[in-house]
Amino acid sequence: MNVQQFSEILHCDFFTGVPDSQLKALCDYLMEKYGIDPNHHIIAANEGNAVGLAAGYHLATGKTPVVYMQNSGEGNAVNPIASLLNDHVYAIPALFIIGWRGEPGVHDEPQHIYQGKITLSLLDEMDIPYLILDEQTSTEQLREAMEGFERNFQSGKQAAIVVRKGGLTFDKKAKYANGNVMKREEIIRHIVAVSQDDPIVSTTGKASRELFEIREQLKQKHENDFLTVGSMGHASSIALGVAIQKPNEKVWCIDGDGAALMHMGSLALIGTNAPGNFVHIVINNAAHETVGGMPTAAGRIDLVAVCKACGYPNAVKVQSFEELDAALHTAKKSGSLFFIEAACSIGARADLGRPTTSAIENKEHFMQRLSHA
Repeated sequence: MNVQQFSEILHCDFFTGVPDSQLKALCDYLMEKYGIDPNHHIIAANEGNAVGLAAGYHLATGKTPVVYMQNSGEGNAVNPIASLLNDHVYAIPALFIIGWRGEPGVHDEPQHIYQGKITLSLLDEMDIPYLILDEQTSTEQLREAMEGFERNFQSGKQAAIVVRKGGLTFDKKAKYANGNVMKREEIIRHIVAVSQDDPIVSTTGKASRELFEIREQLKQKHENDFLTVGSMGHASSIALGVAIQKPNEKVWCIDGDGAALMHMGSLALIGTNAPGNFVHIVINNAAHETVGGMPTAAGRIDLVAVCKACGYPNAVKVQSFEELDAALHTAKKSGSLFFIEAACSIGARADLGRPTTSAIENKEHFMQRLSHA
């Protein structure tokens, strides 16, 4: 279904959420129509954050908001849906648009398999009726579903539209760019060169895919790397746990700006514990690039100042490979917690592959490597 028709039938004028590749047509349409306009469209830090924004919108206007997300984000949203929106609590209506990754019977990445299996059952458990939208869904079917959903909204309940791959289309493709010069894959290549045999925890998305391919190109083993799949925003906490338990290892975390924003409280926890063997690197392209390139708030905040305020004793921003190399070597030799923000351009190789090892194999090899420390 064309996303313009889709939007007209929804008849809503406030959207908030976290971008998803399955919903790229909707995301591109919202960026063209509204851009980042707090009255109509806000890209949230995480899905729970989006539910809170939606609740505030309803309290102020009496209207029904739209919250969009990948189905992986249902987990972040369950608590505020159940303890804030639910009709047994505040009875706040909302329409959820959910990209269905890992749908049973459809091949997808390992992090989506179980989440895809329980996507609909989670909605059932929360008493949220839904329409599954795919390429065959007609505008009449959507209108009929929305009429039923409106009765839910009037009684302070919620509803959802679960979007299969190709369910929404948009004639225009948004292009996202920034003025940064360093490419993420090359930044990671420099990190690998300096970290050598140290353990690395990398965030979900293209960063982990690029790290895997760099090891392949260099004919190096993958045992030093924990490639976090899914669980966006938690790679730094995983790395913190490793660093605390393995004080004689220099532990590196390759993080992304969207991930760092999603669970920003982890920065405070890292800064408070301040393990001297931890190097935290956020590659900041101010974009949700893996799912399409929509902007994050990280292009407008000072991550270095945030980390310093959270207790990181060392925090720097680098914008060139010369600055990056200097910071990496300093961090390697440092005996205290170190943060590096690397300003990055948007874009990746079109032929970027995916890890050929399973998530379980990755975990077992990484644990075996750590057991020798």
